[in-house]
Amino acid sequence: MELLPILRTLGRNKVGAALIALQIAVTLAIISNSLSMIQQRVRWMDRPTGIDEANIFSLSNTWSADPPDPKAPIEADLAALRSLPGVIDAEATNNTPLQGYEWHWPLAKGSDHQQFTAWTAIYTVDEHGLAAYGLNLVAGRWFTASEIGEIHLREVKFPAAVVVTQTVANALFPQGNALGQMLYFQHAGSSRIVGIVRTMQRPGDAEGWGNPWREYCVFTPFLYVNNGLTYVVRTAPGQQRAIMRAAPAKLREITHERIIQDVEPFSEIRFRAHRGNRSTVMMLGALSTLLLAITAFGVIGLTMYWVGQRRRQIGMRRALGARRVDILRYFHTENLLIAGTGCLLGVAMGLGGNTWLAQRLEIARMTLLYACSGALIVLVLCQLAVLWPALRAASVPPAIATRGL
Repeated sequence: MELLPILRTLGRNKVGAALIALQIAVTLAIISNSLSMIQQRVRWMDRPTGIDEANIFSLSNTWSADPPDPKAPIEADLAALRSLPGVIDAEATNNTPLQGYEWHWPLAKGSDHQQFTAWTAIYTVDEHGLAAYGLNLVAGRWFTASEIGEIHLREVKFPAAVVVTQTVANALFPQGNALGQMLYFQHAGSSRIVGIVRTMQRPGDAEGWGNPWREYCVFTPFLYVNNGLTYVVRTAPGQQRAIMRAAPAKLREITHERIIQDVEPFSEIRFRAHRGNRSTVMMLGALSTLLLAITAFGVIGLTMYWVGQRRRQIGMRRALGARRVDILRYFHTENLLIAGTGCLLGVAMGLGGNTWLAQRLEIARMTLLYACSGALIVLVLCQLAVLWPALRAASVPPAIATRGL
């Protein structure tokens, strides 16, 4: 089919064609960015925390009255939890991944403790921390019982030895020689790296969109001593629900003068932490679907209008021997030219808009793949949208050309 007659026809209907092309461009720019942001959010929600999520639960404990020596009841609670059948290990901690307020400290680049490198989250653990969290130790060792000290709320201490995540080790020592090196805290102390775990997420980091330090974590050998803390319990596979019911009762056997709350598996913590991300994904998905529907109805409406205007010309073509498939091909080609122009403009608008968003929202840059994927979706949608009006045009009888003569 020759394109020149189609282009001449579009030239006589340039306002309608231009409006549809602009609508397609705007739709493509929005949905391509939405697809990119949805993928980023889904990937964010799927990031591993580094712990044995399927078999861990936590509970919050507060004594009714401040004990004179909080360390003794904490150790008694941990011994009771560890004695439960099916418990692999238990830990008292200042925070857990994806929830709560984190302890953090800026890292320094060198021994002068001045040049800022990154913010790192601080986890307090004892010799049971590796097993209680189910962490993957990839190099070095974990802490021994003799290295465990005490730390209280608002107390600042820097131990002789620390364990870091692989992300911290790679960032500070890209040559791969982090083990045994000194880790410097800005304007404060220093510690020697004795172990490296594969990964660990920060507390309360689920909604930290674009946080470049989300896996910067340092483990310090301290028992967190406070009236009000979290117990993390890791169970054998299949035992979690039963031990979640048994753990509060076991603790109350020691003393009833306590408040136990927030007994929940880590799966619920993850689900709650990512509510904002899921809402964003649903909102962007609904917006993209609505825009695609509006664009499709716009294409249908404009094509139906043009079919109504050209009934005599279509009938004349049919009388001169044009087949139904020729009429279908004509309208699909015409639509492809309009949609293709809109997609080219939309790709440029989408990439430009993403650059603006990336600078202001600190989101990852969209690749050309998402713009091209969005263009393919829009092109297919437009071709499907024009099918029904094109079928109606193809059904125009040749006799319509002689009416009114």
